[in-house]
Amino acid sequence: MRGTVAVVEDDGVLCATIVRVLRLEGFDVAWSAATGSEALRRAAGAIAPDVLILDVALPDTDGRDLLGALRSRGVAAPALLLSARSSVADKVLGFGAGADDYLTKPFAIDELLVRLDVLVRRAPGAVASGFVLDPVRHVVAGPVDSRPLSPTEYRLLAALVSRRGEVVRRASLISSAWPPGSVVQENTLDSYVARLRRALRDVGGRPSIATVRGVGYRLD
Repeated sequence: MRGTVAVVEDDGVLCATIVRVLRLEGFDVAWSAATGSEALRRAAGAIAPDVLILDVALPDTDGRDLLGALRSRGVAAPALLLSARSSVADKVLGFGAGADDYLTKPFAIDELLVRLDVLVRRAPGAVASGFVLDPVRHVVAGPVDSRPLSPTEYRLLAALVSRRGEVVRRASLISSAWPPGSVVQENTLDSYVARLRRALRDVGGRPSIATVRGVGYRLD
């Protein structure tokens, strides 16, 4: 077996084609879903996949937000984003959200298979975050309570979750959470991180956001 894959794609024909081809080519498909909500349900209690394939434009959420939610639930598999958006800015947003690869539609199946083989070799173990993210309602929930997050707060936290234990540079966080071309002051980012620290404390999440002076932040 070449690896285990989970597929989230709302185009039913494309999703069925991907699943069929993967199985024919020796991959095991752990589960597939058409929406972010369905993906979270299917991922719960399922065998952790080696690779995630996530469509960016889902009916109920952005695939990049879904990635952060899956990461917060301990799904640490490398992620390949699928999107019809081919601009550099869109790709930067995808990688900033924690994606490992980005493939624009339409694509050749052979290219998809080669990229999956590379990502399978990177597959790590699961890492629990101590809280979960809801990509539909933009909520962070912990053992004590839950708190709503603004889209910017959500994407900042998702970027940190996706690279937990690593120092994420300030520029990378800004490109993950704000639209391309936004002018974001240093103290604006600091203010948002302070809000996230309060939110994690309020919900009882175990991790803390550490400041690495002159570089960025790290989720411990």
